[in-house]
Amino acid sequence: MSALSEAPPAARPQLGPGTWAALVTLLAGALCLIFAPRLPWLTAWPADWVLLDTKSLSAWLEAALRFIRPAARLVSALLAYPMGWANALFLATPWPLFIGIVTAIGWLIGGAAMASLGFLGLVFVLISGYWAEGMSTLALVAVSVPVALLAGLAIGLLANEVPRVKGAVQVLLDVMQTVPTFAYLTPLVLLFGFGPVVGLIASAIYAAPPMARNVILGFERVETEIKEAAIMSGATRFQQLFQVEIPAAGRQIMVGFNQCLMAALSMVIIAAVIGGFNDIGWEVLLTMRKALFGQSLLAGLVIVAFAVVIDRMSGALAFERARHDRRVALAILGVALLATLLVWWRHPDPEAFRLLTPLAEAVDKGLGAFTASQGATLDALKNNAMFYGLLPLRIGLDDSVLPFTWGFQWTAWMSGAWFAVAALAGLALALSGRVTAGIALTIGLGIIETGIAQLPWPFVLIGAGALGHVAGGRRLALLSVVLLLAILVSGLWDRALLSLYLCTASVVACVLVGGALGLASAVSPTVWRVVRPVCDMLQTIPLFVFLIPVLMFFQIGEFSAFLAICAYAVVPMIRYTRHGLVETPPEMVEAATAAGATTWQMLRDVRAPWAAPTILLGLNQTILYAFSMLVIAALIGTTDLGQSIFLALGQADIGLGVSAGAAMAILAFIADRLVQGFARGQREALGL
Repeated sequence: MSALSEAPPAARPQLGPGTWAALVTLLAGALCLIFAPRLPWLTAWPADWVLLDTKSLSAWLEAALRFIRPAARLVSALLAYPMGWANALFLATPWPLFIGIVTAIGWLIGGAAMASLGFLGLVFVLISGYWAEGMSTLALVAVSVPVALLAGLAIGLLANEVPRVKGAVQVLLDVMQTVPTFAYLTPLVLLFGFGPVVGLIASAIYAAPPMARNVILGFERVETEIKEAAIMSGATRFQQLFQVEIPAAGRQIMVGFNQCLMAALSMVIIAAVIGGFNDIGWEVLLTMRKALFGQSLLAGLVIVAFAVVIDRMSGALAFERARHDRRVALAILGVALLATLLVWWRHPDPEAFRLLTPLAEAVDKGLGAFTASQGATLDALKNNAMFYGLLPLRIGLDDSVLPFTWGFQWTAWMSGAWFAVAALAGLALALSGRVTAGIALTIGLGIIETGIAQLPWPFVLIGAGALGHVAGGRRLALLSVVLLLAILVSGLWDRALLSLYLCTASVVACVLVGGALGLASAVSPTVWRVVRPVCDMLQTIPLFVFLIPVLMFFQIGEFSAFLAICAYAVVPMIRYTRHGLVETPPEMVEAATAAGATTWQMLRDVRAPWAAPTILLGLNQTILYAFSMLVIAALIGTTDLGQSIFLALGQADIGLGVSAGAAMAILAFIADRLVQGFARGQREALGL
């Protein structure tokens, strides 16, 4: 027998789980494409198949809430007292004394730089003419933050002391993080009524999870040796907790305090839509509705001033800081008292210092002149982005390519040619050894032809299940499919796909722009010195404020919502991309350099693979940020789940509000779990 005949047969190439998942998804899409003309229920879920409509849910929830509404109204009445006291205290405090107190605190925390920040920030609030509204906003924060801190601390302690409930607490915090902010308000309005108390409660609910997460993380990071030393010294569990573990976790807990403050401030602004103390949030909303963009921008900048001062001062408490002379702080307070006697006595009304109103009026006039002269350019930019970018992604090439937009009509043979090119491109990639990438390219091109908002629901369910299986196994696959089925049978599938479309478009833009800026920041320290303060500023601006500049130039519409989402969600992509690329271990860089790698080869073959898990976490945060902003963007013109939540709030339709909020949370939750699963896989591949 010849040697050739005795040789073992060549091993067949094995397809990985990602390739099988892509194949199954591609097959599902092909079958839906073939049978959709004959089976219209594949693309449009029949109304007769809706198992739980919003009206039925409203009736059930109304019946359930009826029993606890008296207790809720009692709590509302009780909370009205501290809110009224805090509001009266903040408004009654002379403005020179208040500025002096904040400046003195800034000196004690961070020296001259922090004192200057506090002083200049509050002086800006004073001359803006929104001092009274600003104090009302701070009053709401001052009452809601202690409630959130206590709730977050209690949740964190519970998870630490009872390990059996820790997993459930983590899931609860994940759900609370993904539920849209407006979704909190609809049931709270029915329970507590309209008014500032609802804003307080919603703010506390929204701000408690960051505190709880950081408390849990702080306890986890307490070194085992410290815990063992406390046990060996004979300390009781109470002494171990409050004298050893909490002080050891103090820095992380203070980080939670910082995040809690910022979340409370953000939510107080959002809660203005249901009433308040005539605060800044209401001013922003009112001036936006009147198209007084100069005043709206000025009120928004007041929010930014508060956010920056609160963020920097509370953030400084989490780190070691130098001691600053208390006598200087006392001197600052003395000057403030003297100013109170000399200035406030004669001018007690802060309205006398409204110096920036002419500037706001000038902005309105200048904006009017600019839009009149450049209106055609702005409209062309918006229309081109819509007709050639967003609209095809939303409803597909078949419905968006029309003679009055593209200059020709999309036909059936063009669709056939498109799918043929997609198949050939995928096949070319597969033959080059990148089978999964080839199949994914074919699927992506098919989605563009069809449009995200018109995808067949079996394709979406099977695709989500396949991705879930690759990212986290059968459990995540089953969970993803079941949760999406819940949206399907609730009758909100069409609006859910619209939310998915706008979020996808925004995230893709953030990945391209944020990834490029992160890469440039990693390569060039000069670029990072320019980009970093911009990122810091964007991260401290409350969500509401992002709507103002896009409305000033592009008015209400889907393109404005897209820009606002991108501006809010791009920062994590920049930061995580840059962080992942610059944190490559030095020994790997040295080995590549010794091997003669060029800068591009170093970036492509060494830094990028190492940074992949970190970049995926940045993508995860970008997705969550996009979903959070999606609901706020409903104020300026969307037709998705966010708009449903906003309408439900105005109509006190608890069924629609809860259903749409839950659907939005499901989409964000699935995306979060999928990206985290892929990031975990990348870390395991790198041995981390």
